[in-house]
Amino acid sequence: MKEKIKSSLEVFSKSIVQPMMYLGVAGTILILGILLTNTTITEKLTFLQAAPFRLIGNLIYSTLMYLINNLSIIFCVGIAGAMAKKDKGHASLIGLMGFFIFLNANNITLNFFGKIAEPGTLGLYGTGQAEVMGIQVLDTGVFGGILMGCLTGYLFNKFGGKQFKGYFSMFSGVRFPFLLMIPAAIGVGFLMTFVWPLVQSAISAVSGMIVSSGNVGLFVYGLLNKLLVPTGLHHLVYAPFQFTDVGGTLAQGNTIIAGAYPIRVAEMNMPGAFSDSTYFNSYTFNNLFPYIGIALAFITTAFKKNKEKTRALILPLMLTAVLSAITEPIDYLFVFAAPVLFLIHSVISGINLVLLKVLSIPASTSGGIVNIIISNLVLGVEKTNWPMLLVMGIAVSVIYYFLFTFLIKKLNLRTPGREVENIAEKAAPSVGASNAADDVVSLINGLGGKSNIDSLENCFTRLRVVVKDESLINETLINKVKNSGIKRSGKDLQIILGMQVAAVRGQVEDALEKM
Repeated sequence: MKEKIKSSLEVFSKSIVQPMMYLGVAGTILILGILLTNTTITEKLTFLQAAPFRLIGNLIYSTLMYLINNLSIIFCVGIAGAMAKKDKGHASLIGLMGFFIFLNANNITLNFFGKIAEPGTLGLYGTGQAEVMGIQVLDTGVFGGILMGCLTGYLFNKFGGKQFKGYFSMFSGVRFPFLLMIPAAIGVGFLMTFVWPLVQSAISAVSGMIVSSGNVGLFVYGLLNKLLVPTGLHHLVYAPFQFTDVGGTLAQGNTIIAGAYPIRVAEMNMPGAFSDSTYFNSYTFNNLFPYIGIALAFITTAFKKNKEKTRALILPLMLTAVLSAITEPIDYLFVFAAPVLFLIHSVISGINLVLLKVLSIPASTSGGIVNIIISNLVLGVEKTNWPMLLVMGIAVSVIYYFLFTFLIKKLNLRTPGREVENIAEKAAPSVGASNAADDVVSLINGLGGKSNIDSLENCFTRLRVVVKDESLINETLINKVKNSGIKRSGKDLQIILGMQVAAVRGQVEDALEKM
């Protein structure tokens, strides 16, 4: 049972990385969009206000942010394809169709029971619902996509080979898991209508405790705002504080201003210090400075062989976080691969908010480093105490770097660049002439032949194979293809091939098709 659970977690961990591989590329291009659309920058560099630059900036920023805002569907499709042992394209397509069915089922059920939220002045913000692909549904964040992706992968692997005779033959093969996916997706969409609001209500109930608990409540507020990011429930934590009287009220003549954010905006133009409600806006501090230390820790702890690749993946995501405070792409690189780090990150996030209040640092912490510097400079040191913000930010970055570096090495966590054990730090021989067709056939024979191969995958540097009978494995034949080592665990086999692993996998798959 323990091995089965471990194996399932490994499959999940491997699968969830697949969609994230593309976000590093998106993050790199997104930086350009941020620079071209950031009003603080364009006000200083007025030539960027010209129509061509504005168009290019909006095209880049808006199109790529659409991906970031729809990570749930990307996770669903990516996980479904990654989990499938074969016919991955079909699995991804079924995942996509299943996700659409799930969304519509949830929307129809919400409408039927009169649970559709009415948009307010801020749209659906803070209602617990959101529009996904133009469909109003409960806001489950990426959790809904992950759930549907895993469900698709399971059904596809379990029933994808089912064959029927006669009239029912139309449901054979890859069509049968889709047939099963229809009621499954409808069922999940229906049940989510009643289950997810209970989770949301539990989170909302915490708001009262936060308000009445002083610094302890502020700590919980900061912790939950980070811890709940994977579920999307963090919106229900900060939204009431930002835009309702839960976050405080301010009397201005005959007008009552409610919510930490509107209060801060009003107090920016008032003499004297900010009120304590402004610290409910400071949760965005945790979307910037910590990620400098986190990113550098990932690069430092990556195995030597993977450092260059890890640096190319991480640096654009770090810059995205620093420039725009968009952290989801880097969050999802370790929230599932090393959840203990994300838990610690969440705890420190709560501590950070308390420290900002204790040290009297009401400086703006939102909108990325450029906005933070400019907006605080305008308000002045006496109003914002912004130099201390930078001192604390640098200190937090350093703490994260050393703490994460220590924990990653001590616990041997599989953060980016550490997907391969130490043996992979040795320079893997280049894959060239040794991978001629007959050597690839030898590798297949070493795995027990085509009929003994249950699944074939690869990560960044390893060929991952699951065989039906481990007694048929012949490592001598496998080693006809040059590699840096073979790791075996029962029916699971990992052949360390280095950066050429994708090419080798392609050669193996081509050879299998011809057999």
